[in-house]
Amino acid sequence: MIQVDVVVIGAGAAGLMCASEAGKRGRKVVVLDHANKAGKKILMSGGGRCNFTNYSIEAENFISNNPHFCKSALSRFTQWDFLGWVDRYDIPFHERSHGQLFCNDSAKDILNMLLSECEKTQVEIRLNCNVQGIKQLADNQFQINTDKQSFQCQSLVIATGGLSIPKMGASAFGYQVAEQFGIPVIPVRAALVPFTLQTAEKQKYSALSGVAVAAEVICKNQSFKENVLFTHRGLSGPVMLQISSYWQAGEAIAVNFLPDLDVVELLQQKRADNVKHQIKNSLAEYLPKRLVEALLDQKYWAISMQDISNQQIDDIARAIQYWQIKPNGTEGYRTAEVTLGGVDCSSISSKTMQSNEITGLYFIGEVLDVTGWLGGYNFQWAWSSGWCAGQYV
Repeated sequence: MIQVDVVVIGAGAAGLMCASEAGKRGRKVVVLDHANKAGKKILMSGGGRCNFTNYSIEAENFISNNPHFCKSALSRFTQWDFLGWVDRYDIPFHERSHGQLFCNDSAKDILNMLLSECEKTQVEIRLNCNVQGIKQLADNQFQINTDKQSFQCQSLVIATGGLSIPKMGASAFGYQVAEQFGIPVIPVRAALVPFTLQTAEKQKYSALSGVAVAAEVICKNQSFKENVLFTHRGLSGPVMLQISSYWQAGEAIAVNFLPDLDVVELLQQKRADNVKHQIKNSLAEYLPKRLVEALLDQKYWAISMQDISNQQIDDIARAIQYWQIKPNGTEGYRTAEVTLGGVDCSSISSKTMQSNEITGLYFIGEVLDVTGWLGGYNFQWAWSSGWCAGQYV
C-alpha cells in the first residue's frame, strides 16, 4: 500500500493541471492513467497545434443542466491566467477566427509545460496503470487498487474525461465511479460531432463531397456562422460541429448559405439591371456551382434573370437561405470532440469541485456535465476546473 495525499485518475488536461496545483501546496500527488503517454488528447487536438483557449470565455459558451455551475471556476482561473503560463514558457501562439488560440509549433509545447509544472512539484505520473477498484475507508480515506500497486489517499480526483474518441482510450470509468458513490450522472451523448444523412439524401448530395462554404446553421433557438463541409457521409465543418451539441435526434436543422446577403433583393436587382445570365450562373458568383445545382430544383437552372418572376425569386431565396435537412444521426463518439452530459454538477461544489456528499472525492474536466463550444472552450474548462480543485485537494 502506497500512502499519498492525492490520487488523480487521468493524466489529461484537467488532471495534470490539478496535480501541479496540488503539488505547489506541498501535497504528495500521484497521477494514474491507463494510457502509455500523458496528455494524448492534448497532442492530437487542433490538428496537432492545440486550440488551448479562447480570448472570449463566457458561461454562455458552455452547455450544462446547471448553467451557472461553471461561472465560479471560469472567473477564478481565466483564459488570461492560462496565457500567463504560456507566456512564462515562451510558447509562441496565434489567433484564428472567433478568438481561438493555437500553438505556432506543436501541441507538445502545452503538454511539456504541464509536465514541467508537475515535475517541479514532485508530482508522480504512473502510466500503463489500470485502476481495478476504489474503496472508501472508514477514516475519510480512499483505497485505489490497480493492476500494479494499491494506493491510499485523502483526496481522490476523477479526471478521466468522457467517451469521445475511444481509440485514444476514452471510457465510462468516471461515470461508473460517480454511480458507485451514488452521484447522479446526466445522460451522455456525442457532441461537437459531424452529422450523417439519410440514405436518399446522402446519395443526392454525394456530388458535393469536399465542398466547403461559409453558412449560418440554426437549430431551435441556437445559431452559428462558420464553414459547412459536405462529406461522403454527411455534413461536417465547424458550424455543424457547433450545432450538433444542441441538436436532438429527429430534429431538422436549417442552413442559410448566404447569411450576409438578402437573396430576394439581390435577384430583384439583377433583374432590374437587365442581367442576361441564367439563374444558375448568377448564383455561381456567390456559391459553388455544384451547390447551386444541388439546392435548386432543376427547372430553375436555365431561367434567365430577365424573365424571372417574383414567386420564383421567393422560391429560390428560400432554397438557398432556408435549406432544411433532418440528419439521420451523428458519427458518434468515434469522431466526437467532446461528450455532452456527465456527472451532475448539482451534486458537486462549484468552488472546490468536491462531491457535496462524499468528502475527499472530486470531479474535474469533461467527466462533469459541462460542455464547451468548439474553439478552445473545453480546454479552458479543463484548466479552470483543474486549477480550482488543485487549491483544495
